Amino acid sequence: MIETVLGAEWGGILVHLLVAWGIGSLIGLERSFHGRAAGFRTHALVCVSSALLTLITTYQHLWLPAGIGHVQTDPTRMAQGIMTGIGFLGAGVILKEGLTVRGLTTAASIWITASIGVLVGMGFWWPALLTTFITLMTLATFRWVESHMHRQRFVSASLKFPSHQVPDESELRAHIEQLGCRVVSMSYHMSYATQTFEYQMVVLTWSRDALAVLCRQFRDMEHLVGFRLSPVGG
Repeated sequence: MIETVLGAEWGGILVHLLVAWGIGSLIGLERSFHGRAAGFRTHALVCVSSALLTLITTYQHLWLPAGIGHVQTDPTRMAQGIMTGIGFLGAGVILKEGLTVRGLTTAASIWITASIGVLVGMGFWWPALLTTFITLMTLATFRWVESHMHRQRFVSASLKFPSHQVPDESELRAHIEQLGCRVVSMSYHMSYATQTFEYQMVVLTWSRDALAVLCRQFRDMEHLVGFRLSPVGG
């Protein structure tokens, strides 16, 4: 009888770990498909490790020494420790390139994958499966929604002129506004070594093609000796 019970419990542990592995793999596939560094393998391991650590508390009677008596544990404390560790892993995939921050969605997916792993380890099947479905739908469909929604876009622009042929700031702002954009911040840089003056600005626009339009206009701008454009955002 005892052997049967133990066999069923070890089989249950195997089921928990396999389900966690499958769920983590599904979420990670979406990240790998879009070329993210933390993808298929990372999410699978995160989910399995979270489930495994949670199983330590849910199946404590299998590893506690015989005769030690009843020990009451709080599974939520294990979950807190897991989330703390995942915070370090998530921070590692967030990259800042200039004014652009990348990796926030991947960090969030790692975090929720760890949470799902905890649910699987506890045997909280319905919330785990429901959260998996919500996560996959969010990653798969919200990208399309974001790409088609009418929203504000920001562009970081840097325009360099010879120090003796610098256009007036008001003229430059008016020229940019004619393209359907608006300058929301402006800074200046003067290089005496190269005798150049540089306008550095952040431009607000509602157009998806603003970057290409600005590029075409700046290429033909009189006296402009160099420029740099880059999108601001994730």
